Amino acid sequence: MAGHLVAKGHQVSVYNRTTAKAQAWAEAHGGRWAATPAEATEGAELVMVCVGNDDDLRSVVLGEQGVLAGMSPGALLVDHTTASADVARELAEVAQAQGKGFIDAPVSGGQAGAENGVLTVMVGGEPEQFEQAKPVIDSYARSAVRLGPVGSGQLCKMVNQICIAGVVQGLAEGLHFAQQAGLDGEAVVEVISKGAAQSWQMENRSHTMLKDEFDFGFAVDWMRKDLDIALTEARRNGAQLPLTALVDQFYAEVQKLGGSRWDTSSLMARLTKD
Repeated sequence: MAGHLVAKGHQVSVYNRTTAKAQAWAEAHGGRWAATPAEATEGAELVMVCVGNDDDLRSVVLGEQGVLAGMSPGALLVDHTTASADVARELAEVAQAQGKGFIDAPVSGGQAGAENGVLTVMVGGEPEQFEQAKPVIDSYARSAVRLGPVGSGQLCKMVNQICIAGVVQGLAEGLHFAQQAGLDGEAVVEVISKGAAQSWQMENRSHTMLKDEFDFGFAVDWMRKDLDIALTEARRNGAQLPLTALVDQFYAEVQKLGGSRWDTSSLMARLTKD
């Protein structure tokens, strides 16, 4: 994502908690690397953050060497982390008290989407702040949509992950059924992908699922983190997510199989294991 910003002519400074990664990025893309989040954000009009979870986000954004410490009043923090709506609102309040902006903007599209600059970005925040950030976000996104006030982007990302969980489980069961019925799985996909069953998961994951190949993509550990966020929010707002809760437990089984870092399509593995 940072590489696309450089390619679009933006001046970019990066920070990574693993310094060697930041140095390697700067060498590859011609940007600048910084030793601390505060140093990276000095003089920046927009600051993009993407880390693992709520605690990671607080550790990078807050504190004497944190992102907000380096940002100037009037600068805007764009958080691409998939995190809770609560932490988005918390950080927005801290930023506002310092005269700085904040929008939550989780992304979908995975590593391939980031590398190819075609991410989908779900945004929560004030309209004027979204308009300020959108031309820059467009450097690595094919779609960026504001859903409402701060926290709305994270809530939309929860919907995204809920839908993915159900689709991947359905695809895994369908492919498993095809194999057990003696059908050619590839031929089945070729036919049904032209009809109502078609999905991104089918187009991009069915072929590797049929080969039991999962050592790539969006890790099961991260998906379980995301589903936990959604299930926690559902307990608060009263939404009923029985399928999501079930698929989350299926992912727990995949973890027990040693698939913590496997792609989310590895739901297939629990059906085909001996």
